[in-house]
Amino acid sequence: MLIVAVSLGLLLAVWRSRREKLDPNLILDLSSWIIIGGLVGARLLYVMEYWGETITNAREIMHVWEGGIAFYGSVIGAAAAFFLFRVFREFPVLATLDAIAPSIALGIAMGRIGCFLNGCCYGELCPIPWLAVRFPKESPAWLAQRAQGLIARNAPWSLPIHPTQLYSAVDGLIILMLLSAYYPIRRRDGEVIGLLMLTYPITRFMVDRLRDDETGLLFGMTSAQMISIMLLGLGLVYWSLIRSRKSKLWVETKPDG
Repeated sequence: MLIVAVSLGLLLAVWRSRREKLDPNLILDLSSWIIIGGLVGARLLYVMEYWGETITNAREIMHVWEGGIAFYGSVIGAAAAFFLFRVFREFPVLATLDAIAPSIALGIAMGRIGCFLNGCCYGELCPIPWLAVRFPKESPAWLAQRAQGLIARNAPWSLPIHPTQLYSAVDGLIILMLLSAYYPIRRRDGEVIGLLMLTYPITRFMVDRLRDDETGLLFGMTSAQMISIMLLGLGLVYWSLIRSRKSKLWVETKPDG
């Protein structure tokens, strides 16, 4: 699903770049930096968070095939790679960020479907029969409930829990539709990525309240929730700065050809 997310996200970004008079080759060149930076950042944040638990030695750091990546880590790593690439090649930063913002939302949706298939990022017990899901024996949710003494050793399924992975997938699709709808009515470059910075932290914070795979670190909040608060604050500052600029779009100033 990571491969699907990257492939579809890249196709969408290339299509968007053509519509906005950006160089599609720029997106292709930039994508390799973002993908590598995102994967490295996603793994490093996971290792930092779960060192001594699921990661017990240096050799296991490279075992990405066993799962264990953090979305916010990928955001940090990809952002670092994006601005490092900008050092070596000149391009319109805000217009490019807007072009790839919908791809990020699409990547969230596809990636979370992968989480559902893998069984990670599971939710807490769900009292709503038609909404809850059960995971099979030896899945992360089953193992956690077995360790807590909630189910028997021979139980074939976990107890009903919230499908938080699917909540996040739907969240990604809704944000994708919101960004796509806002794109043609934006007045300044940078507004689309700004809208993503304002919406995703809120919905991520809410979904994480239903997750049961992480322990609270501060005031009962998970690391992802704390990052969400920081990202939302950064998004508010960024939005106020963007809105103070004169209305200007790269697509309107770039000559055809």
